[in-house]
Amino acid sequence: MIETITKFLPSVEGPKGVISFKTRLKWTGIILFIFLIMGYISLYGVSQRTYERFTLFEMILGSSMGSLITLGIGPIVTASIILQLLVGSKILGLDLTKKEDREKFQGLQKLLTVLFCFFEGAAYVIFGVIQPAVPSFEYIFLLTLQLAIGGILVMLMDEVVSKWGIGSGVSLFIAAGVSKSIFVKMFNPFSFGAELPAGAIPQAIVALGIGDMTIAIDALLPVLFTILVFLVVVYAQGIEVEIPLAFGALSGFGRRWPLKFIYTSNIPVILTSALLANLMLLGSMFAAKGMPIFGEFDEYNRPISGILYYISSPPNFVLSLIRGTLTFEMILRALGYIIFMCLGAVIFSLLWVQTSGMDAKSVAEQIQSIGMSIPGFRRDPRIIEQVLSKYITPLTIMGGLFVGLLASFADLTGAIGSGTGILLTVMIIYNFYEQISLRYLEEMHPALRSFFE
Repeated sequence: MIETITKFLPSVEGPKGVISFKTRLKWTGIILFIFLIMGYISLYGVSQRTYERFTLFEMILGSSMGSLITLGIGPIVTASIILQLLVGSKILGLDLTKKEDREKFQGLQKLLTVLFCFFEGAAYVIFGVIQPAVPSFEYIFLLTLQLAIGGILVMLMDEVVSKWGIGSGVSLFIAAGVSKSIFVKMFNPFSFGAELPAGAIPQAIVALGIGDMTIAIDALLPVLFTILVFLVVVYAQGIEVEIPLAFGALSGFGRRWPLKFIYTSNIPVILTSALLANLMLLGSMFAAKGMPIFGEFDEYNRPISGILYYISSPPNFVLSLIRGTLTFEMILRALGYIIFMCLGAVIFSLLWVQTSGMDAKSVAEQIQSIGMSIPGFRRDPRIIEQVLSKYITPLTIMGGLFVGLLASFADLTGAIGSGTGILLTVMIIYNFYEQISLRYLEEMHPALRSFFE
C-alpha cells in the first residue's frame, strides 16, 4: 500500500547518463538562487511581525521565518530522524544492504516528509509561530497550505541537487543560511539606532577609535573563536586511516582505502541540532498555549526553565568565564548541553552508518566487487568485514563524539553564526571541495584546476 502511495508523490527524475561538471555546477547554482529568492517571498495573509527570536532555528533548519521557506529542511530531517530510529531499533524491518529495501526506505522518507510538511505547517500556525493577519479559519488554512507547499518545494530542490547537482540540497541550504548570517554579523556597518555598528569587525574598529578596549575585545573574541573553529574543523577533516588493498588478478598492484576520522561527516550534528531545534520550537509552542511541558520561554524564544533549559547552550559562557561572572547554573547547563550534543551525535552517527551503506559489510562488498582484498587475508567478504569492523565502528563513535564535542564547544565560545552553524558550514564547504577535486578535476578550466589540485 505504501509503495502504491509513494508512486503518486512528486519526484525529480534522475539523469540517464553521465552529467558534466558544468551542468552539475549550473543546477547547483540555479537551486541555490531559487532557494535564496524564496526566502524573500512573504506568505500571503501572514501578520507583519519580527522573527529575530527564531534566528537559531533559521540557521540550523535553513529556513526564513514568515517566508515560503519557513519550514526549511525541518520536515526532511525530522522524517530522516524518525525512520533511522525505527530502522535502528528494528521496529521497521528493513535491511538497508538490499537495494529494494533502500528504495522502500527512500519512498517512506519522502512520504513522511510530505506528511510533516502539512503537520509542521499546521502546528506553526495553530501554536502562533506564524500568525495570520486575520484570525479566521480561511487564513489559517491558507497559511498552512503555503507552508506545506514551500516545504515540498524544498524537498524537491534537495532532490534536484542530489541527482543533478553537487552534494546534497540539505547541506547547501544550511551552508547558505549560516554563511549569510556570519557575513552580516561580522561586517554589518549599520548601527540601527545604537551608537556602535552591528557588525563585530566595524564595532571593534569604532571601539578602538574611541579608546574602549572592553567593547573591542568583546566584539573580536567571537571573530577569533570563529576562525579557531574553522581551522580545527579543516585540520580534523584531513585525518584518516588508510587500509592497504591489493588486486587479486594483478600481483604487486594495489591501493589504499581511506577511512576518515570524521567518518559520518556532518550528518550527526545536523540531525542532533535539528532534533534540539525541533524540541525548542515544540516547547515554545506549548509554552505559548499555557502548557510548559518542556519549560518556560522568554520573549526571545530562549528556555528559562525545564529540561530544555539544561540541555541548551548558556549565552556568553566564555565571556562570563573571562570576566569572572560564571555561575554554577551556567556550568551545569554547559555540561548538559555538551552531553546532549555528544550523545546525540554518537547515536545518529551509528544509525547513519547502517542506513547509508557505510557499515563494514557494505564497504567489504564494495571492495570485493572491484576485485580487491586486504593483503594477508583470504578473499572472503566476511573476513574483509571483520577487519574493517575494527576500524569503522571505533571511527564512527569517535568521529560522532568529536563533532558533537566540537559543536558544543564552539557554541559555548559564542562564535559568530553559532558554533554548530560554523561547524556545519565549514564541513559542508570542505566536502563540496573534496567532491569537486575527486570527481570533476579533469573537466575544469585550467585556471580553476590549479586551485583544487
